[in-house]
Amino acid sequence: MQALIARIVATCAWNRWVVIAVAVIAGAGALAYAARHFAIDTDPTHLIAEDVAWRQREVALDAAFPHRTDLIAVVVDAPTPELAELATTALTEAQPMLGPMAADPSVRGVMDAVSRVVDGAQADPAQFDALASPLSRLADTLESVLAGQSPSFSWRELFDGRAPDRRELRRFVLVQPVLDYRALEPGEKATKAIREKAHGLGLDADSRIRVRLTGPTPLADEEFATLADGAALNGALMLGAVLVLLWAALHSWRVIVPIVASLAIGLAVTAAFGLFAFGTFNLISVAFAALFVGLGVDFGIQFCVCYRAHRHAGGDLHRALRDAGGDIGPSLALAATSIAAGFYAFLPTEYRGVSALGAIAGTGMIVAFVGSITVLPAMLALTRPPGEPQPIGYAALAPFDRFLLKHRRAVLTVAALIAAGSVLVLPRLTFDFNPLHLRRAEVESVSTLLDLMRDPDTTPNTIDVLAPTLQEAKALAERLERLPEVDHALTLASFVPSQQDEKLALIGDAALLLDPVIHPAEVRPPPDDGEIKRAMQRAAQALAHAATSRPGGGGAASAKRLAEALSTLAQGDPALRVQARTTLVPGLTALLGQVRSVMQARRVAVDQLPTELRRDWISTDGRARVEVFPRAGGNDNAALAAFATAVRTVAPDATGAPVSIQESSRTIVRAFVEAGSWALAAIILLLAVALRRARDVLVTLAPLLLSGVATLGLCAAVGIPLDFENIIALPLLVGIGVAFNIYFVMAWRAGRRDLLQSSLARAVIFSALTTGTAFGSLWLSHHPGTAGMGRLLALSLAFTLASTLTFLPALLGSLDTRD
Repeated sequence: MQALIARIVATCAWNRWVVIAVAVIAGAGALAYAARHFAIDTDPTHLIAEDVAWRQREVALDAAFPHRTDLIAVVVDAPTPELAELATTALTEAQPMLGPMAADPSVRGVMDAVSRVVDGAQADPAQFDALASPLSRLADTLESVLAGQSPSFSWRELFDGRAPDRRELRRFVLVQPVLDYRALEPGEKATKAIREKAHGLGLDADSRIRVRLTGPTPLADEEFATLADGAALNGALMLGAVLVLLWAALHSWRVIVPIVASLAIGLAVTAAFGLFAFGTFNLISVAFAALFVGLGVDFGIQFCVCYRAHRHAGGDLHRALRDAGGDIGPSLALAATSIAAGFYAFLPTEYRGVSALGAIAGTGMIVAFVGSITVLPAMLALTRPPGEPQPIGYAALAPFDRFLLKHRRAVLTVAALIAAGSVLVLPRLTFDFNPLHLRRAEVESVSTLLDLMRDPDTTPNTIDVLAPTLQEAKALAERLERLPEVDHALTLASFVPSQQDEKLALIGDAALLLDPVIHPAEVRPPPDDGEIKRAMQRAAQALAHAATSRPGGGGAASAKRLAEALSTLAQGDPALRVQARTTLVPGLTALLGQVRSVMQARRVAVDQLPTELRRDWISTDGRARVEVFPRAGGNDNAALAAFATAVRTVAPDATGAPVSIQESSRTIVRAFVEAGSWALAAIILLLAVALRRARDVLVTLAPLLLSGVATLGLCAAVGIPLDFENIIALPLLVGIGVAFNIYFVMAWRAGRRDLLQSSLARAVIFSALTTGTAFGSLWLSHHPGTAGMGRLLALSLAFTLASTLTFLPALLGSLDTRD
């Protein structure tokens, strides 16, 4: 292999123009293909293979109710329950005021109703004092208007004397969007249209009303937006830092430019391969770019530092390139193959997110290696770097070399203690596979979802079960509701009111009283400002007279406050009266409309429910859906796991977010155990073939095991959980660790000693720094999952470098003394 790689490097250097032309054409074609086909699938559910049993149940549910997938949930929070629903019993008490206001739904009508109610209550002191609360509520509202505020006013609260429940102030609109999968954010047009409609209705102009979007489509779109946010700046910072480190390592732009150019070509080819093979990148596989740069630059640095050492020794450019290829080439080949094997080990697993990354990154390692022995030497031959007058290496590290050799037993003992301590804390290591924890909580779709989770009636963390018939679904729902972890369970039958005879009788009684009131024979036209002023003055006079006639009670004090507020409004700026109308009239109009609707209630049966409602609960083949709600709110993993476990004891085929979170953790852990086993076996086999000595294989793997255990131990000690994104650091740790260790072990086998003083140590150190910079750029991402992955990658790389530079030389020195 030494001779073969040396000949390849020499041939490419002599035929540099041909090699560079082919590379540029291939890179340009790959870049064009990637630009035309670039797409990212931000749906975390697609990270697991669909042939897994629990994923098949999810797919089956989506197939039975296709209109419930990719929804946009429009969440409207309003200040008053008039925009929600009304209680008939509370409205019956409002008859004396509803009549005048139904005939004149304006500020004038409200003032006339106040005057009439106050005049009628003066004969009865108890009745007048009962008006204290509603009059005080009106006074509070109008005093806020006079203070320049925009208060909310609830007519229902005025009538029944209680603050509305939070659920009464919230409504949902579920939208089935038309998705544009050619765009990076497929739902962008739909969400933009919804926001424009809300703006057209003036909903965003009213500070008391909040319209928010959430659901699968906004979550996926905003996930990509979060990934893209700051990515350009982070990429520029990463590139600048890498260039600085390359300069520190190589001291010549004529060497740095070829490395960067070969990396750029290799990155384009790898990206095109990924899109060709999978059609799209996912939330994990998109990290291939940072991995390619981080690992690919290692090959470039190793080759170029070795070239500089041979150039210093010999002086001739082409000979130095050829000798560098023969010297470092086998190590690069073994390192690239080992890293690729580590990535390819994920291909057969059910964790499709990482298996895609494994295929792309593994192929990228082969591309990077090929580029480092073909394109890179050709470009170096073209740029013709100057000679190397100074030795390449770190002579200043000679004392450290001697220290590690002299105190090798102490170093090995410290390493053993670190490993033992890390093993002891490993039981504290946690796995957090809740995808919501990897999203940015400040994003509207995520913050809205978290808000909904606090209420058991609106939480999206529900579980769905399919039953053969509606009757069986009802029976299943009853069994599920007996579970302590379940708040309630819904079926289509839940929307059929119980005790309809009693309720219809009450509604009928209310209709007898209210129907003539809410359907007046004549409705007055809207008043002008002069009429509103006069109505306010009349009401103020009536209230003042009532307060004087019945002093001392609660009604008198409230009537006096309201009279003063109305007098001030009547004499004040017209804009204040406009604000009073904005505060009082819309809710009144909604109230009257809903009262009229309530009075038309009729008997309801399952087959009379709206078609839109029925299709949400009954599939086309007659199966019925049961939706189960947890008793515990929030997004706590333990509570969701307990909820899912309890429900599945009754309904094993249940599906939904709590089940997915629990099952995905098992699937991912199993995937990493399988992939880790395959990767370790493949690497051992490759090392055995290449090194041919069991002792050398063990020496190569020992620092890798130390750095892996130390990385996981640190995570356990400081409370960094593993998740479905940062866990990719583990196979990468295997790849990098094997590469660094291979360079040192093969150099030691070739008879080199004092490794820390050599050019090889320089290459390893700067390779680790540049790789760490590339990974560290992920740490700066605004996306929490990507940032977590970058953090763990950087930490694992630091442990890997420390292990390679300290533990491995001491271990090799111990073997030397035994020989």
